[in-house]
Amino acid sequence: MDLKSAGVEKAGLQDLEELCKLRLDYLREDHGSIDVRDAEIIREALPDYFRKHLNRDLFAYVHREDQSIISCAFLLVIEKPMSPAFLNGKTGTILNVFTKAPFRRKGYARMIMDVLLQEAKSMDLSVIELKATQDGYRLYQSMGFKRYRSTYCQMRWER
Repeated sequence: MDLKSAGVEKAGLQDLEELCKLRLDYLREDHGSIDVRDAEIIREALPDYFRKHLNRDLFAYVHREDQSIISCAFLLVIEKPMSPAFLNGKTGTILNVFTKAPFRRKGYARMIMDVLLQEAKSMDLSVIELKATQDGYRLYQSMGFKRYRSTYCQMRWER
């Protein structure tokens, strides 16, 4: 399935404003709410992030209705030193799978994910990871994603 026949496109810099809004909408929904100050920091920084990364190591797959993006998913590609877990070192992380509320449960996320996964195969990614919400879990599972258990403890450092 290619991009156009699926009704899916890769977003470009001309979509910067919409991508920033979709990212903030996704974050608000995912986190419940965002502190006003944090939202402003994110809003100010996102355009530069997209200018630097879009269609280099971050790919935004979108579906439009009436020229407006209604559904999207991001694929962040990272190359790491090789390991048995990712033999060629090329990995992907799926972020920001989001469909505007009036368009949900109509198959747009699945359509975008189908294309994204085909593109990931053509990029020769060894592994693709994502964090699933309860709403998205069944979709991802039906597409071949499996719950990953590790002997490692997930940790993070924050400043």
